[in-house]
Amino acid sequence: MTNRLSTTFAAPRPSLVCFITAGDGDTAANLDALVEAGADVIELGMPFTDPMADGPAIQAANLRSLGAGTTTADVLRYASEFRARHPNVPLVLMGYANPMVRRGPEWFAEAAAAAGVDGVICVDIPPEEDDALGPALRVKGIAPIRLATPTTDAARLPQVLAGSEGFLYYVSVAGITGKQQAVQASIEEAVARLKQSTDLPIAVGFGVRTPEQAAAIARVADGVVVGSALVEICGEYGADAPQHLKTLTAALAEAVHKAR
Repeated sequence: MTNRLSTTFAAPRPSLVCFITAGDGDTAANLDALVEAGADVIELGMPFTDPMADGPAIQAANLRSLGAGTTTADVLRYASEFRARHPNVPLVLMGYANPMVRRGPEWFAEAAAAAGVDGVICVDIPPEEDDALGPALRVKGIAPIRLATPTTDAARLPQVLAGSEGFLYYVSVAGITGKQQAVQASIEEAVARLKQSTDLPIAVGFGVRTPEQAAAIARVADGVVVGSALVEICGEYGADAPQHLKTLTAALAEAVHKAR
């Protein structure tokens, strides 16, 4: 099935995937800054009280967003308004199970589809529990995007890949977001191994902060995910964040797009 994600990853260059947290500052302006600076795919974080996979930067962004009163309805509104402004840019919601399934997976899938969402990454629903959300998303044409990690061995990988759509997100380090950068050789080895098992595009993230790091990964992967470095800008600059997001994203985009 051809959709915004498959069209983007079919381009003859690697893709830059950028993450920010919904409700952390001026979300619309921040999203527009990412797109204008060259981001190919947007991941919009759904704030949650216990973001167990995330490091200090994204934890703090969740607290700022929740402190401002951000709800799931707000996240969906941001998504819908983004889709109206950017009809061709893939948008992925990323977050945790509770906000996604508390009113039923069918409700969430329908609402996300109505908002123009292309994919969903749910950090704490393992592949073994796909029935909790996956079928509802697929019925609505939304890609359930799975995570593979350095500890995903050959025995478990088929289960991770089964039912996975959009792209495979390779978490390059074991641990939380934003705290450390994987050794490039380990990333190259992992991407090569994953490509032997799937035709899905492979995007690599966790710990990517600089254009140099992004370019090195883009030489072997189909996409590079940057989150904490952008979220830190939102926290540091507040209302002035868009211009600073543009500066970093433009440098990242140039590095990723010209890596091969």
